[in-house]
Parts: sequence; C-alpha cells; structure tokens
Amino acid sequence: MTVLMYFLIGLMIPVVCALLWKPIREYFRMRGDRVITCPDNEQPAAVTVNAGHAARTAAGGHEQLRLDSCSRWPEKAGCGQDCLKQIEAQPMDCLVKTQVSRWYTDKTCALCGKALGMIDWTERKPALRSPDGRTIEWQDVRPETLHQVMATHAAICWDCHVAETFRRERPDLVIDNPHATQPRP
Repeated sequence: MTVLMYFLIGLMIPVVCALLWKPIREYFRMRGDRVITCPDNEQPAAVTVNAGHAARTAAGGHEQLRLDSCSRWPEKAGCGQDCLKQIEAQPMDCLVKTQVSRWYTDKTCALCGKALGMIDWTERKPALRSPDGRTIEWQDVRPETLHQVMATHAAICWDCHVAETFRRERPDLVIDNPHATQPRP
C-alpha cells in the first residue's frame, strides 16, 4: 500500500507543478509599481496590476489584466484602463525597478565617482542627490515623477548616501579630514 501511495504522489507532483507553473509565474511577473503614459492626458501615471487576478485568469488559459491602483484615482477611477495595453505589450519595461536599473547601468556616483552598474535591490541600494544637495532613497520617490527625477537628480552610491545622511542628521559628530584634499607623498 505504501509503495502505491508514493507512486501516486510521484505522479501527482509533476501534474500539479505543471498546472500551477503559469499562474505562479504570471503572479510574480505582474507584481510591482509600473509607470505608464496615461491615454487620457498623455502624462506619466503610476499603476499596479492586480497580480492575483492576472494569475487566476492565466490559470484558466486566458490572461486578463486589471489595475489594482493608479496615481490618478479616485478622480479617474472609472476610466477604461486603456493603459493596460502598454503593460500587455511590454510588461517588464514599464516596471519602475527595470527603468531605474537601466538608468543606473552606465552611471557613476556623483560624489565618489564609483561605477554603479547593476543594482542590488536587497542591500546597498543606490540613491539620488537632488539639485539642492540632499540625498534621498528611491523609496521616497513617487513613481509617477520617475522621469522628472531622473532628469534633475544625480545618481549616488549607497555608501555616499549613508555618509551624507549622517552628515546632515548628526553634524555635531562629523569631523572633516583637513588632509583629504592634499596629495599623498
């Protein structure tokens, strides 16, 4: 009896995995903030797709997207969600993380000059330096202002962001090295 049970379980696992693969993949593919061009006013808008709905409909064989949130809501909550065509055409290109990662690829830190390259979103995230010299993290940027921020702010590394934040918040504990600008012998 036990051998038969293991055999049936062994047969069921690949079948269940095959059935769940597409909805699980779709769920993770549709998560995250996206920046699209609103068809109504041709301005950037931040949206999130209802990833659960996308996964459920993908399991049925006919994926259907719908918005979970939009930066233009509640004023335009009854819109036709025509922006979903942009997401269907290029789901990964409109993700905020994708756009930010591309922007950083060829950048160097505006403070220390270190090449930034690929982003590690779990640790040592890159940051920004505003025109007034203040440093901010990407989590503090509203997605719908992404392109404006990229045009006006400079890219900086995590180390410089931490140092500048400490310098700003605790100036009483910062001592500048007077020999930092002098060349080494």
